[in-house]
Amino acid sequence: MGKPIIDIDLHGMFRDEAIIAIDKALKSADSGTYQIRLVHGYNHGTSLKNMIIDEYRYHPKVLRVQPGDNLGTTVLVLREL
Repeated sequence: MGKPIIDIDLHGMFRDEAIIAIDKALKSADSGTYQIRLVHGYNHGTSLKNMIIDEYRYHPKVLRVQPGDNLGTTVLVLREL
């Protein structure tokens, strides 16, 4: 069984690099994983945050996209705990 929460640090990544990293995490997520926490930061704009919302809000494995516990994180909820 996999980790319940997968953390991915997206700092310094371009859009395409971030998509590859997120897709890899979604592919590796199993029934034990209920969240993917994406750390994108917020000091240098919101382009990664906006991309995450746009690209993953309708992804078949993602139940919902929600803000993290601070402005620099976004959470992909895969299933309820």
